Amino acid sequence: MNASRTARERARAELTREIKAEARRQLAASGAQGLSLRAVSRELGMVSSALYRYFPSRDDLLTALIVDAYDAVGERAEKADREAADGGPRARWRAVCHALRDWAIEHPHEYALIYGSPVPGYAAPEDTIAPASRFPFVLLGIAQDAATSGLLDTDAPTPGATLAAQLKGIADVAAPDVPGPAMAKVATHWAQLTGLISFELFGQFANTLDPAGDFFAYAVERMSDDLGFPS
Repeated sequence: MNASRTARERARAELTREIKAEARRQLAASGAQGLSLRAVSRELGMVSSALYRYFPSRDDLLTALIVDAYDAVGERAEKADREAADGGPRARWRAVCHALRDWAIEHPHEYALIYGSPVPGYAAPEDTIAPASRFPFVLLGIAQDAATSGLLDTDAPTPGATLAAQLKGIADVAAPDVPGPAMAKVATHWAQLTGLISFELFGQFANTLDPAGDFFAYAVERMSDDLGFPS
């Protein structure tokens, strides 16, 4: 009985991987709006009713792809941060930022799925929250360590009441020693980072800053300067 159950579990896991792989191919060809369970089942030679046992709806499959993408980004960032741990906050920030860009260039359609335009009619469930937090938590961890070491510049305008409360909420969860003005800088650079990558991937730098590798590296170093990370 146990051996039979294990074999079924392996078969289910393998078919789940195949379904998601085909869904990613459709994502690249047609975008998230074009993702279709019927088309996935047709390409895999399955009847659609069988596929529904794995993913009851298109949104369930879309959620699985989103969670996988966020986890892949988080894993790449966490690995880059560990490998740069001995270099101080600037080296860590640089490594993590470049890790996100490298992953995005390798997986542009999955990057667009999680950092691009929302999919019409799709509401992300709570299952996506923890995976989506992994990458920003790496950045916040760098800021937190820099703050406790006296290597984070906290000299910035004091945020207004609404923003200060929002920033405190973030700090309470992930970086309790980062004060509001410095947290505002971290949040600003997080948005700047994803914006730079999105501009590159979606052709906004064409005929100006393309290829964008040097510009991205320059911007990352200016972020580190602004945060006060020593060279």
